[in-house]
Amino acid sequence: MKNVRLFWLLGIVLLLAGQSLYAQSKKEKREQKANEVKELIDSKRFTVNVNRAIPMGGRSLNLTSPYSLEMRGDSVISYLPYFGRAYSAPYGGGDGLRFEESITDYQCSFNKKGTAQIQFRTRSDDDTFAFSVQVFSNGSATINVTPVNKQNITFYGELAPKKKE
Repeated sequence: MKNVRLFWLLGIVLLLAGQSLYAQSKKEKREQKANEVKELIDSKRFTVNVNRAIPMGGRSLNLTSPYSLEMRGDSVISYLPYFGRAYSAPYGGGDGLRFEESITDYQCSFNKKGTAQIQFRTRSDDDTFAFSVQVFSNGSATINVTPVNKQNITFYGELAPKKKE
């Protein structure tokens, strides 16, 4: 009987010790991910892979094709779809939000929780766009696009991992 009690007591002690070790490693992983995100944002060279779009006044659309927004220093490569109402569109309907252009009015700030708030403007042949990108410390991202000649649209996605060199 004493052996059974000793066995159960030892099991409970090991279980509690294992839980605290797991919690520390989980916290360390979260901090490491937050540091990687901050490093990518500070370098102004990152990619957000988009998997969901929410047009203004519409329902959420899951995207099955690979779409992305890539920052390269002072330029942006937008490969995003557009769903919504266009107030004026070029002949043939335009090309959505697909362009590679330079950016202006770039601003980046971090809040206490490590969320990056990035704002910039760009102009393509079809329209002028104001982008507001939020990148959270876990790598998830929200992109709000405000075109001049179309309704707003929001995208959700993940920050792509840093490429190995």
